[in-house]
Amino acid sequence: MNVLITGVGREGQMGEALAAAFAADGARLALVDRTAAHVDARADALRAAGAEVHAYACDLTDDAAVAAVAASARSALGDVDAVVCAAGGFAMTGPVDAEDVAAWERQIAVNLTTAHVTTRAVLPMLRRTRGALVYFASASALPGAKVGGMAAYVAAKSGVLALMHAVAADERAHGVRANAVAPTAIRTATNVADMGPDAAYVEREEVARVVRWLCSEEARSVTGQVVRLGA
Repeated sequence: MNVLITGVGREGQMGEALAAAFAADGARLALVDRTAAHVDARADALRAAGAEVHAYACDLTDDAAVAAVAASARSALGDVDAVVCAAGGFAMTGPVDAEDVAAWERQIAVNLTTAHVTTRAVLPMLRRTRGALVYFASASALPGAKVGGMAAYVAAKSGVLALMHAVAADERAHGVRANAVAPTAIRTATNVADMGPDAAYVEREEVARVVRWLCSEEARSVTGQVVRLGA
């Protein structure tokens, strides 16, 4: 299985756990992150354990750059079977009338634009393999969530869900399936530093397990679905 994962950067974050889980299954990996030193470190660790891993540093909001990465990954691995759009980031932006416009635009860029640009670049490969896309939304984008002070993040993650549903509908005829996970706070190094070790978290390994299943043949008939994770 050939898998491309975005957002595989710093140690202790979600992308690291995703890459490790797929590598443990024997997948051949293309890992993408904005920062070369981070993605190279994650790739080196997996290669030391015997995995085939190709690392790419890329601005995932740059359409041409992402297209070039997709072409390079295809040259290295062949067409990919699954793509996990895990790139993103969280920030509180405050009340809507007080939030900084640049902060709003950044949340849309890192969470939604990255997913959109990646999708456009990888769809030709996924159509050939009848593969899977998995997007990272958030429980905060689901009905009933508390969203005060984070309108930008919630809008971006709601957009990710809309993108997923559109891709699932558009690509059904091509055999491509698209789904999303919507976790509460994940136990990442950043979240533990910000929120403390005793906050309510969903474990990285649990999220990775669900993502792997959504990419598997067992989930061949599953598309257009959102899996909420965490309490």
